[in-house]
Amino acid sequence: MPKMKTNSGSKKRFTLTGSGKIKRRHAYHSHILTKKTKKQKRNLGHVAMAEAVDVKTIKQLLVK
Repeated sequence: MPKMKTNSGSKKRFTLTGSGKIKRRHAYHSHILTKKTKKQKRNLGHVAMAEAVDVKTIKQLLVK
């Protein structure tokens, strides 16, 4: 049986922490920033954790 491949898109978007949580970036922070407030842009810059319902799916995509 062939090796399982990691999904290329997900390995660029998600990283695993030491405790097994999944870090992600916020969406809507790449363009059309002129109409967004400073507060909104600042908060979009912070790293977030993936939601619990998505963890199983993301871990399957990150299989090595």
